[in-house]
Amino acid sequence: MERESEQVAAPYWFAGAHLPDDARSMGLTHHVPDGALLDFAGSLDPAKPRHLITAWVMLLVFGLPVVLMALRVAFLL
Repeated sequence: MERESEQVAAPYWFAGAHLPDDARSMGLTHHVPDGALLDFAGSLDPAKPRHLITAWVMLLVFGLPVVLMALRVAFLL
């Protein structure tokens, strides 16, 4: 008796497993910086306090320069 070939999914901890389908359709993988950030952010679990703190730090790191630039533009007008 021959067994049908089973397709086994990669474990959830493998890199690139947390990328959204939209990112994959754009060609992003965990090998490029933007895809790696998306993969890392997608693997954070909001139930864990460390992950929640990490998400807030990432938000500050990426959002603060935008806010400061907007303030600079507003004061120049």
